[in-house]
Amino acid sequence: MIQKRIENLKEEFCKSYGSSDNIRVFNAPGRVNIIGEHTDYNGGLVLPVAIDKSILAVARVREDRILNLKSMNFSMEVSASLDDIRYRKEDDWANYPKGVAWVLEKEGLKLKGADIIFEGEIPIGSGLSSSAAIEVVSMITLLKLSNKKLPLKKIPLLCRKAENEFVGVNCGIMDQFIVTFGKKNHALILDCKTLDYKLVPFQSKGTILIVGNTKVKRGLANSEYNKRVKECAEGVKILKEYINREEIEFLSDITKEEFSRYRDKIPAPIDKRCEHVINENERVRQAVDCLEKGDLENLGKLLNASHYSLRDLYEVSCRELDVMVESSLKIKGVYGARMTGAGFGGCIIALVGEKAKEEFVKRVGRDYQRKLGIKPDFYTCQVGDGAKEI
Repeated sequence: MIQKRIENLKEEFCKSYGSSDNIRVFNAPGRVNIIGEHTDYNGGLVLPVAIDKSILAVARVREDRILNLKSMNFSMEVSASLDDIRYRKEDDWANYPKGVAWVLEKEGLKLKGADIIFEGEIPIGSGLSSSAAIEVVSMITLLKLSNKKLPLKKIPLLCRKAENEFVGVNCGIMDQFIVTFGKKNHALILDCKTLDYKLVPFQSKGTILIVGNTKVKRGLANSEYNKRVKECAEGVKILKEYINREEIEFLSDITKEEFSRYRDKIPAPIDKRCEHVINENERVRQAVDCLEKGDLENLGKLLNASHYSLRDLYEVSCRELDVMVESSLKIKGVYGARMTGAGFGGCIIALVGEKAKEEFVKRVGRDYQRKLGIKPDFYTCQVGDGAKEI
């Protein structure tokens, strides 16, 4: 499948830039977060996987300082000089690779120009992180073509900086990190405070991840996201008055026992927000234990608990997400399901036995459409490798 995509890209490259001599091919995956929702900005733990849906880049170095950017997924082509990289709203998707070039130049790495054509199979706006994929594949491409090197751990940090400061999206570090460090048949536990990470075997034989897209735009997500960030910060401030430990910076630094002891000091609904984050952090640790033991039954139960906590304590779910999760859990062969992402729309993920795939898509799709009048999309994913040159 990927070989056919590469052949099509090379053919398009010849049409656009004259020949396929000396071209190189790079690939970066999308991602799914198994568990650990709204823990990242609380200095907590997340457990994402790279998936087998990706963005490809076919590229050739130029001897000038011009970037020519084209995508098979969009009609617009963009050219920019590395000597004058600016954000332009009308450049749309191309601001992501431009932002990566901008941040590398800011780091003092003088880049060479390049002709690059991208092609992606990650559904845009699906919550599978096409933005992080294009950032990381762009960075690896530009570094390789310019014969420049960076410590691998710096790649996700600089990609996040490009998205934050150039594109203007205030994202966390998880997406770029898993896209860079992902490994086939492994999840990655990441401590978002220290950036310590560990690969964990994902014994997924006979099991798939299905992403269900509710088709509901996350209209409240941005304002409510910012509100939750403030509520969590307020919770930390209150708890620090009672817990005498200097190292407390985030909710993730507070134990379940400490929270239980002083919960009555925290006003509603801040107490519920704190409870979700502290328990979700613990669920990530338990999920790692389940993966190491190959215990998919209990991993599924943790996904369910995460969803109920996001619905009832963090209050970021919505009827559409709840309907899809409830329908999923009625299917024999489904281990667990939960909303994923900021909430108020977007997607769910479900851990599903491969034999139940067709019934899942058919029945959940039918139930969702019957109850809400919306036809959902489903994406089947396997756990794949991180970004690399092919």
